[in-house]
Amino acid sequence: MRIVALGTGGFHPSEMRHSACFFLPTEGIVLDGGTSTFRIKSRLETEYLDILVSHAHLDHIVGLTYLIELRDACSTMRGFMSSKTAAAVRDHLFCEPIFPVKPPFSIVEVDGSNSHTLQSGCTMRCFPLIHPGGSFGYRLDWTDKSLAYVTDTTAALDASYLEHIQDVDLLIHECYFPDGQEELAKKTGHSCATPVAQVAQAVNAKQLLIVHVDPTSATADPINMDVICNIFPGAQLGTDLMELDF
Repeated sequence: MRIVALGTGGFHPSEMRHSACFFLPTEGIVLDGGTSTFRIKSRLETEYLDILVSHAHLDHIVGLTYLIELRDACSTMRGFMSSKTAAAVRDHLFCEPIFPVKPPFSIVEVDGSNSHTLQSGCTMRCFPLIHPGGSFGYRLDWTDKSLAYVTDTTAALDASYLEHIQDVDLLIHECYFPDGQEELAKKTGHSCATPVAQVAQAVNAKQLLIVHVDPTSATADPINMDVICNIFPGAQLGTDLMELDF
């Protein structure tokens, strides 16, 4: 299974990273719709897309407007999101003064109580995360592979979402701050390095990809990956356009 990290930064695009979007080309599955969503077009391999949206903050939904470019290439596009996020997308992002074009996809509202079969045949489940305004994480299961996407939340060993991501082959987890910023991380609903690594270890993830890092940092490693790798060896820091097999 192959995933392409189209955008691995947080909050706003920077010279190094666009905001969140991850793409499984052979499955037609998109995780979030940040500023990097325009990169889907040249990598499209299916005639359908299922877009799983974590929450309504602009760095995760602005790219939904870019999907208008795919209206002739995709016969079916579905956006999965909470009812709160759906209302924000319908009433604000796609309101006439901002973007006077109807979204080229149907919206499927999810609440975490049911599983959904995506167009590729895999099973999707979502689960709530603690973040200002609310957020959802997602787990995808195939017959022989699994993936979990956890962004915009504060990692902790007692967090309720851990039960939903046990034994995944690939855990994509946000890490906006290095260690030492724990108070700010909790206040803003983001994560620091050590707790993210501890979570990956606790759930027995096979691979860990670190994403949604601070875009205001000009360093190649804004969170100190050595800290994470000392706890979870082999963890990788996401960079735009990297491809990962799991």
